[in-house]
Amino acid sequence: MSATSTVVMPGDRITAIEELAKSKRVILGPGLRRLDDTVVASKAGPLRHKEPGTFWVDNYQRRYIPARGDLVLGIVRSKAGDLYRVDIGAADTASISYLAFEAATKKNRPDLNPGDLIYARVLNASADIESELVCVNSVGKRGKLGVLAEGFFFKCSLNLGRMLLRENCPVLTALTRELPYEIAVGVNGRIWLNAHSLKETVALANAISALEQTGCAEIDKICGNLGDFLQT
Repeated sequence: MSATSTVVMPGDRITAIEELAKSKRVILGPGLRRLDDTVVASKAGPLRHKEPGTFWVDNYQRRYIPARGDLVLGIVRSKAGDLYRVDIGAADTASISYLAFEAATKKNRPDLNPGDLIYARVLNASADIESELVCVNSVGKRGKLGVLAEGFFFKCSLNLGRMLLRENCPVLTALTRELPYEIAVGVNGRIWLNAHSLKETVALANAISALEQTGCAEIDKICGNLGDFLQT
């Protein structure tokens, strides 16, 4: 990922992306939208770019707005017929069908109850209808998606969630050198952690939460404090 010095405001036309789109495939992320043949910013913030052709606006926001393809952590709230209502931190609840799980059939339904935590992908998102979730990939396999048991669940800012989801995130790499763990990060600002013991899990959660104030530049110091905490 490369950061640019360009700061855009809602309504700004991004001509550089328009020119690039004429010769290669361009993917528009959060904060950008296409209007006919033009690309316009819909949020304020620095314009970010990831090779080969992904662009987005790094905007700080409190409320999660669902987008197709997002990885999210949701809490099952209720069941309505063949659907489950899931809280993903957006303005409205999302829904997931019992058939959206691996090997699910009418006779073999997932055992979901209110309060269960699931890791899912947003299949459809629109301002006019509720978001739809799935817990399988394009070939019907769950992969890393599905119901999350045990572990520790906590919330973070949307910006921290996006940072942890970046490819080869230095934070997760550095923490892995300290101790083994499982993690599921949602772009909706929710994190699930599971380590060998409760002490290790809480230490990891505290280390990740500390990044809200310090940033990646202090990751070595945070990992050092993590080792001190585990030895006490």
